[in-house]
Amino acid sequence: MTLDDTVRPRLKPNIYDVAARAGVSHMTVSRVLNDHPNITESTRTRVVAAIGEMNYKRSSIARALATNRAMRVGVLVDRPIEYGPNCTLRALEAAARLEGYAVSAFAVEDDENLRISEGVDNLLTQGIDALCVIAPRAASLEALREILPPLPTVVIQASPDPSILTAAVDQHAGAALAVQHLLELGHRRILHIAGPPDWLDARARAEAWRQAISAAGLPESPMIVGDWTSDFGYRVGAEHEAIDDVTAVFAGNDEMALGLIHGLWVRGLRVPDDISIVGFDDAPDTRHFLPPLTTVRQDFHELGTVAMRLLMEAIADPTARAQAGLITPSLVIRSSTGPVSSARRAASGRP
Repeated sequence: MTLDDTVRPRLKPNIYDVAARAGVSHMTVSRVLNDHPNITESTRTRVVAAIGEMNYKRSSIARALATNRAMRVGVLVDRPIEYGPNCTLRALEAAARLEGYAVSAFAVEDDENLRISEGVDNLLTQGIDALCVIAPRAASLEALREILPPLPTVVIQASPDPSILTAAVDQHAGAALAVQHLLELGHRRILHIAGPPDWLDARARAEAWRQAISAAGLPESPMIVGDWTSDFGYRVGAEHEAIDDVTAVFAGNDEMALGLIHGLWVRGLRVPDDISIVGFDDAPDTRHFLPPLTTVRQDFHELGTVAMRLLMEAIADPTARAQAGLITPSLVIRSSTGPVSSARRAASGRP
């Protein structure tokens, strides 16, 4: 071995190296990589084994040339500063990388329809193969319907829609889990702090809360419309008179639940001894709240994976019938919920 051999960087294997190891032509390797049907199983096995042995990674540029695709997905994301849209975007980026695709994102920060149109136009100019839209607000979804581009598109929203390709975490089911948990603990006066009314997630969670209360044969409990922020939750906990008449609160997201717990502490109420709290999202820090927060977990990783799978299927067959990917959330029970206390029940003036 020469000195040059010890310092020369090891080159990454290319398609010709894989072909030599498998004893086939480079065109045969290319056909295997692109799932060409006219390849014998024994040849396919040899090529796949050579790829694994050499840790061969196909160049995205070469793949784009071979498939006549840009190998890029556009993501139009409404309100990326909020926890849900932000996590969904990051999950999509991770899922796209596993498929060999890059992601171009365009953020919409306001309610102007022009921004939706501008975002779609911006992404289309980048030569994307498909479009994913994270559309938590009704206004953005309505604007999008008027300008859907003629390429594979999946919309991530609060619930499935038979007219378009959609992926969603079942918001209604998640909220139902939260309220049912409180009902099973004996709570009969459950306040809901909802998100902004234009948010489809907020609408679905509020509707599930109403239905669960009604199904339990209880009179409608109070609802307060919030803005997703911990500051809003704090004001409710510290100042709002509705707190005096309830034994539990279902907060529309974890941030409002955090502020609520703080406000209740200022008010002199203990969680969960005096009042139980449930949030929604299972944000990373919820297990460190005081007390740790019972909440509904959304699997954003799974959401990104499902959305990308739907896009890959649509790219492969643009004429396929639109379908939906619906993910079931789960309830994470921690210390912020407990049985309704007799003292709190008496204070609320309710049986």
